[in-house]
Amino acid sequence: MSFSSKTKGELARLFAEDQCCQLAELSALIRMSGTLQLAGLNRLNLNIITENPSIARKLFRLIKDLFSIHTEVMVRRNPRLKKNNHYLIGITHQMGSDRILEKVGILRREEDSFDITYDIPEDIIKSQCCKRSYLRGAFLGGGSVSDPEKTYHLEFVTNSLEHSEVVKNLVNDFDLNAKIIQRKGSFVVYLKEGDQVVDLLNIIGAHSALLDLENVRIMKQMRNDINRIVNCETANLSKTVNASIRQIENIEYIKATVGLHKLPNNLREIAEIRLNHQEASLKELGQMLNPSIGKSGVNHRLRKIEEFAQKLLDQNEDQPPC
Repeated sequence: MSFSSKTKGELARLFAEDQCCQLAELSALIRMSGTLQLAGLNRLNLNIITENPSIARKLFRLIKDLFSIHTEVMVRRNPRLKKNNHYLIGITHQMGSDRILEKVGILRREEDSFDITYDIPEDIIKSQCCKRSYLRGAFLGGGSVSDPEKTYHLEFVTNSLEHSEVVKNLVNDFDLNAKIIQRKGSFVVYLKEGDQVVDLLNIIGAHSALLDLENVRIMKQMRNDINRIVNCETANLSKTVNASIRQIENIEYIKATVGLHKLPNNLREIAEIRLNHQEASLKELGQMLNPSIGKSGVNHRLRKIEEFAQKLLDQNEDQPPC
C-alpha cells in the first residue's frame, strides 16, 4: 500500500463531531469526486466515485447522518484494464440529490432554474475547524502525497481553476505557500517543501502519516549528515596524502641532487624525519623533534623545503644540456 493510500485510510476513519465540519468535508468530497447527471427538467442525479473503500464508507455515513438518506454503494471493476475496484454512490433526484447539493453549496436555485457554483459559501467554512475539514475532504476526494523516501510533494487535483483557487487560498490561510499548475486539463494545488507537507498533514488530522514522514525525514537527514562527514574526511585524507607525497618527492629530489646537508639544520632535521616516517601526520612529526613544535611550525618548515626544491629545479632547467 502506498504512503498516500495509508494517509487516506487514516483520514477516512476520522469523523468530526460537529455537523458543520461534517458538512464541510462532504462538500469538498462531492466537489472533488462527484459528477452531476441531468435527469430531466431541473432535475439532477449525483454520483460520487472513489477507488478507496474506506472513503466510500465515510461518504455513506456522512450522507446518512446529515441527510438521513440511505444510499447504495455499487462496486465496479474493469477486468480488461485490471484496474482497482471503483465504488459508486448514486443519489437520484427522488432520493434528495438537490437538497444535498444546495446544502453543500454546489447548487443554487433561482426561480425555475439552477446554477452550479464553484465558490464555497462562507457558512460552509466559517471557522478554522470547518476549513480543516474541508481540506481533509478535498484531500480524500482528489489529493495525494508522495512517498517521503523519494520526495516531498502533496497535491490536490481539481477540475476547475475557480475551485483550485479556493483550495489554494484555504491552504494558505494556515500560513503555507501552496501554488497552482495546470496538468493535462486539470488544475493542481501543490506543496513541495517537507515542512509544509508536514504542516498540512497536521492540519487535516493525518497524525500517524505525519509521524511516519517525520521519521523518514530524520533518517534521511542522518544519512545526509553521515555522507557529508565521510566525504569531508575522505577529502581531507586525500589532501593530507597528496601533501605527504609532494613533501617526500621534494626531499628525495634535494637528496638526489645536492644532498640534505645543504639544508639548514632545522629543515634537514624535519626532512630526515619525514623520509623515515612517511605516513606520520604533521602533529606526529612535530612531536618527534627535540624540542617538539606544533603543526604550523612543521608545515612552515616543509614549505621552506618545497621552496628550496623548486629553486633547485629551476636552476637545473636553466642550465644548458651537456
